[in-house]
Amino acid sequence: MRKNAFGPKGWLPSRIENLTGQTFVITGTTSGTGFEAAKILLSKGAQVVMLNRNPTKAAGVITTLKDELGPDINIVSIQMDLSEQASVKKAVEKVMQKVTRIDALLCNAAIAQVPQRKLTIDGWESQMGVNYFGHFTLQALLFPLIEKSNGRIVTVSSMGYNMGIKAIKFDDLNWEKDYTPNNAYSQSKLAQIMSIYELQNRLSKAGKTNVKAYACHPGSSRTSLITTSGSLLMRFIFGLMKLSPLTQPAENGAYPQLMCATEKDLDQKEFYGPTGRGHFVGPVGAHEIKPHAKDKDASKKLWVISEQATGIKWNI
Repeated sequence: MRKNAFGPKGWLPSRIENLTGQTFVITGTTSGTGFEAAKILLSKGAQVVMLNRNPTKAAGVITTLKDELGPDINIVSIQMDLSEQASVKKAVEKVMQKVTRIDALLCNAAIAQVPQRKLTIDGWESQMGVNYFGHFTLQALLFPLIEKSNGRIVTVSSMGYNMGIKAIKFDDLNWEKDYTPNNAYSQSKLAQIMSIYELQNRLSKAGKTNVKAYACHPGSSRTSLITTSGSLLMRFIFGLMKLSPLTQPAENGAYPQLMCATEKDLDQKEFYGPTGRGHFVGPVGAHEIKPHAKDKDASKKLWVISEQATGIKWNI
């Protein structure tokens, strides 16, 4: 086992310094790891811009956070549905109107284990459309402001990248054949990781070392992810898992993305998350990532296809 650079307890939020004057944009903050990440960043004095599909839930979260942290927290809520490219573009316009800097974009929102194949309004398989293409467009459109701010892009993936299909189905990205909830989810999470390492390569070649890009995952955290989009069977299975020592509180699941968003001198080439059994739980730090997630040829091909599919060209 690798030695954790942050000691036996791993990385902890106590390492975060005062964040007054800094701005963090987070997708999916109405529950789970996104909510916990927002709360911790706000507690450190940061401005947090929440991007959520449901404005009613978002309003309730703001009330909760103000009750817990005080009425003067600096929080902005913008409606955005990652399954709709038009919604992502509209949200980006509003973000640009609200903030003058982005110190880190935390791509946290996700859907998982969708039991029946569904397509987004833009024609993509739903898990690929939300988890990957939605965030790809969001990252690209916010990149100029992130670059101007010497900021970071943090993708919250999953160990699911290695628990199903271990390649991108370039001949059938939308699963017109042989759809399974787990394989489709696995592909979307693998794509998220691949695009981050490809982004790193492109930034390096362009000499844009002021922007950092990180890939991490929350481990097996007790969130509503499966109960929101999974089948009855998956909800039952994960319900049992929540009672086992192989899961952890949602707050702990937020630590990897917080580390990637705030920790100084963090190696971009690593993959970050819990380092305990199966990387489900345990001290947060860097750990191995399987070679298929860093396949350079596949990553380049995915990037080109993604720009073509979204019609979005990164300004790198």
